[in-house]
Amino acid sequence: MYLNEALYKDFLSTKEILWLGIDFSKAKVTKSGFNVSQEELRNCITYWNTLIISDQKKYDIRLSFRKPVMSYDLTRTNKINKNIRINNMLKENITMEDVYTDECIVKYIRETETPTLHRFGLSFIIESLDSLSKTGSIWVVINETLTKEPVLCEKFLKVPSGFGLKSYWSRIFYDLLYDVREYAFHRWENLIKH
Repeated sequence: MYLNEALYKDFLSTKEILWLGIDFSKAKVTKSGFNVSQEELRNCITYWNTLIISDQKKYDIRLSFRKPVMSYDLTRTNKINKNIRINNMLKENITMEDVYTDECIVKYIRETETPTLHRFGLSFIIESLDSLSKTGSIWVVINETLTKEPVLCEKFLKVPSGFGLKSYWSRIFYDLLYDVREYAFHRWENLIKH
């Protein structure tokens, strides 16, 4: 986990957050669980990236991250996701080579252009969707938009469930937001209370 304490204190005192979307550019997925055409997998990625906007009651960022004002700009993630080479995502097995460190994610955030409507942006970066271990690995990233400086990066592992490919993996985002709302946000706050 990466935490910039000074910036996180500032983040806690702001009322707005900019939802930047779900970034699949680093994702690896197991072939056995994604036995669909490349076009269908690309449609799933688009669906998941817009899910939090299209169903804000169920996937409530404002509640989970304690921000009364949520704006969104998916320009960056739409562009990034559109340029993904689907063949590079597909793997027989997810291995240690497919696991990212805090340093990898921090470096990636610092190099990625970010819309600047609000001071702080929030995105999820998918590390892997592993149908063999039934695990979705997702990085929660908060960054300062103007400087591209990461505020917080933490990886969460969630278990998918449901019927149909889209719904099955959508569950990990629901559970992630629940985890942040009920547990992780309090833990992050406590990390900066000295």
